[in-house]
Amino acid sequence: MGRSDGGTSRHLEVERKFDVVDSTVAPSFDGLSAVSGVERSPVQQLEAVYYDTPDRDLAKRRVTLRRRTGGPDDGWHLKLPAGPDARTEVHAPLGGEVHVPLSAEVPESLRDIVAAIVRDRPLGPVARIQNRRTVDVILGADGSPVAEFCDDQVSAVRLPDGEEQAWREWELELVGGADRELLDRLSNRLLDAGAQPAATGSKLARVLAVEPVPLPEEPVVRRAVAEHLEELIAWDRAVRADVDDAVHQMRVATRKIRSLLQSAGTPDDAWVLDELRQLAAILGVARDAEVLAERYHRALDELAPELVRGPVRERLVDGARRRYEHGLRRSLLAIRSQRYFRLLDALEELVATPAGAGEQAAAATVEAAHKRVRKAVKAAADSSDGDEALHRIRKGAKRLRYTAEAAGAKKVATRAKAVQTLLGDYQDSVVSRTHLSQQAEAAHAAGEDTFTYGVLYRREEELGARARARLDGALAKLDKAVRRAR
Repeated sequence: MGRSDGGTSRHLEVERKFDVVDSTVAPSFDGLSAVSGVERSPVQQLEAVYYDTPDRDLAKRRVTLRRRTGGPDDGWHLKLPAGPDARTEVHAPLGGEVHVPLSAEVPESLRDIVAAIVRDRPLGPVARIQNRRTVDVILGADGSPVAEFCDDQVSAVRLPDGEEQAWREWELELVGGADRELLDRLSNRLLDAGAQPAATGSKLARVLAVEPVPLPEEPVVRRAVAEHLEELIAWDRAVRADVDDAVHQMRVATRKIRSLLQSAGTPDDAWVLDELRQLAAILGVARDAEVLAERYHRALDELAPELVRGPVRERLVDGARRRYEHGLRRSLLAIRSQRYFRLLDALEELVATPAGAGEQAAAATVEAAHKRVRKAVKAAADSSDGDEALHRIRKGAKRLRYTAEAAGAKKVATRAKAVQTLLGDYQDSVVSRTHLSQQAEAAHAAGEDTFTYGVLYRREEELGARARARLDGALAKLDKAVRRAR
């Protein structure tokens, strides 16, 4: 399904590529119950110039950016990984003259999408690919297009001075929201004709022969940080597109990285840790507002109509959504800044630098992380500030969870997550009650009925109490899981 935004459009591309030799005969799709016929389209002469950084940062993450002319979709195309056989394709118009010199200015709307990858590095032409394409449109049982079979004769050159390459390949792409089961059935016909699954994921990958971003093997914490950094970069794109829950997921990735670095005790990371903390705090403004909007929307829908009095929905739900929009704008400013780019540079450098013996010795252990949880639990028993004490237990459980995940201690990670979730629910109820009190005071000052605020406040007290009552049992299960993991 496509989506348009600021001169760009998006759609999900589901396709498979196949390697064939010149003598391979095109497949037949006759006899398939889901296919009523095939229509041959006019031959297309396509030419594309691909853009990347000098270090091929886009290619290393299986992202392609090209300016293509010829065929029905002239324009700039940005393709992003979206799971098996799928990529999100973002289109932007050519702008100006169709035929321009090799180096054209990349649209800012596309550059922004991949800013977490390219940062402030220059984007320039890295390959030119010409393609003579024959397209067969495969029709479904009702006569509408369900897939396209493309027979491509390709010639390509790596820029600025690579040797020309030539090959033939097939592409099979679903259209019109066709079922992926059809892709398997059609693919079998291509394999029967002598095709082989493509050795590379794209034409550009074949030309550049760039290896994906490597993940360190040891220590396990450093590898986990590298994996979460890739998650952060992926969620960065979703935040820029304002995808549901994207701010939350990017914040989670940020906090996972920070927690793992703290647990590992790696040297000279104070600046990185502080930057990660501040980034998570900025993202948290939007995330907290998003949580409150969803929480109040659901709670008000569950109340009997006679219990909802006055403009409470406007104050709570609409007000939280306005705060989310404000927080999102702040988040976007932050992730478009040089400061953010330098943080990403530092994290990449950290995971790429070989670990020294000292760091290996200081690597976090599940046992050490669990001791911090137990210490927080003991301190909570003697604390006069119960909410803050519980928050410290939650932070310890979260760090233990991430450490256990990195170490492969799945049962410990599951039990730590249960503790973290319970205390997260409790903390959400605390935040919500504080907010409800503030909004009730504002409503009272405006002469509005405040009855519903009291109903919601009591509901939040009960939610918090239920979460708190289950904590001791969850902590006992966590202790047991850690003992078994020794």
